[in-house]
Amino acid sequence: MKSSSSFSLESTLPSTQTLHTKIDGISAMESISDLQPAPTTIVRSGDGDYLPPRSFKDAKNICFAETAKLWAIAGPIAFNLLCYYGINSATTIFVGHLGNLELSAVSISLNVIGNFSFGFMYGMASALETLCGQAFGAGQVGQLGVYLQRSWIVMTIACFCLVPIYIYAAPVLKLLGQDENIADVAGKFCIQIIPQLFSMAINFPTQKFLQAQSKVSFLSLIGFATLLIHIGFLYVFLKVLGWGMSSGAVAFNVSSWAMTLGQVVYVIGWCRDGWKGFSSLAFKDLWSFLKLSIGSAIMLCLEFWYMMTILVITGHLDNAVVAVGSLSICMNVNGWEAILFVGINVAISVRVSNELGSAHPRAAKYAVIVTIVEALLLGILFGAVVMVTKDNIAIIYTKSKEMQQAVSRLAFLLSITMVINSVQHVISGVAVGGGWQALVAYINLFSYYIVGVPIGFLLGYRTSLKAEGIWLGMIFGTVLQTLILLYIIYKTNWNKEVEHALERIEHWNAEELIVID
Repeated sequence: MKSSSSFSLESTLPSTQTLHTKIDGISAMESISDLQPAPTTIVRSGDGDYLPPRSFKDAKNICFAETAKLWAIAGPIAFNLLCYYGINSATTIFVGHLGNLELSAVSISLNVIGNFSFGFMYGMASALETLCGQAFGAGQVGQLGVYLQRSWIVMTIACFCLVPIYIYAAPVLKLLGQDENIADVAGKFCIQIIPQLFSMAINFPTQKFLQAQSKVSFLSLIGFATLLIHIGFLYVFLKVLGWGMSSGAVAFNVSSWAMTLGQVVYVIGWCRDGWKGFSSLAFKDLWSFLKLSIGSAIMLCLEFWYMMTILVITGHLDNAVVAVGSLSICMNVNGWEAILFVGINVAISVRVSNELGSAHPRAAKYAVIVTIVEALLLGILFGAVVMVTKDNIAIIYTKSKEMQQAVSRLAFLLSITMVINSVQHVISGVAVGGGWQALVAYINLFSYYIVGVPIGFLLGYRTSLKAEGIWLGMIFGTVLQTLILLYIIYKTNWNKEVEHALERIEHWNAEELIVID
């Protein structure tokens, strides 16, 4: 027979005084360790945090340990996100072979309207990375299911607010200066993929719920299965039934909902620690939760929409079909690398939030350092691959020689973007894990839209660089944002971040009760 008891979460959380004592203890221990012989293996302090490395071997062991932890989370997450992005790319590839107009229209639909909603919805869901990650690190596992349900509610409401953008996509794109033929075809496609919009309201929060607990293996399996199913649907609808562009929309909707429902079934059926069933607490403090979600969304939207702006500005150039199509292909290739680093972004967010919630400041700091270095090395590798294969990248997207040559000319900028984004995505993950969304939103607004976009516009329209100039200006904005955030991370006091994390957990859980077995 099960017995239940209720208790206030407030009583289970460390008090501010206890927290200060703990952090002071860490500082004191750090000073004492200066008088002790250098350890030969990774040494944990009494609370489970790392002691400072005293030798190269210690640093190497910490690096190996953090690498293993990072990729145990990042590997499955990145694979799942790559499969999710593969659904977009497969749709673009299949429909793109119908012609240049169809290629440009679908690319605009998915890269502009689709990324607009993707950025906003994914950003809203990222609030769970902070709340669930830090709560899980502090041992408040039972509250994760309530956070998940709250996110489902507020994000479904947000979807209804985004629907008009899909319905009126054609006039919106024309207002932004897009070619009329491209805008009309893209508008029809956007209306057809509205069901996929609502799948994100359930899909993304469910992912964050699982990621906060490092339950990520299932995500990779269902992502791969959905990608295979999607490719099969595209082949049948397009090649066998001959439905044209509509085949991409139907397959897109069905595949997205299949992945979403699979994740929900897994959470309800197999995640008993974090999921305690549907609760009326999900309807409590929705306004506060909505504000936190929107704050997170603004930070990530300013990043997701930034590269999308390139396509919008390019639509004003001469020969817009080729200019937009070539940039769309480059953005699609960049998206493959970006999705991998979004996986690393999520992993470092989980690591930082879990360690801060557990009051392990040095573990959070070392995880950040190791991840930035490894991500930069991967970015350099991918940039080199692009330069080696620049003349052949576009073949899988289009048969047009003119389009292939245009993509080849943009390959150098694509390579630079990949290197910069490798570090930028990691830094954004650190910001989400630490709860710095508001600060980063201001930095993104300044770097991207006050500096980057105007420079890109001037280089694109006042010089002979055209599309290359627009992209070059955007790169300048990204570099500025990355340097500012690197400086902030360098100056971060991780002991203070632990204080903020514990205070945040107390704030969200202070008045709520959990019934446990």
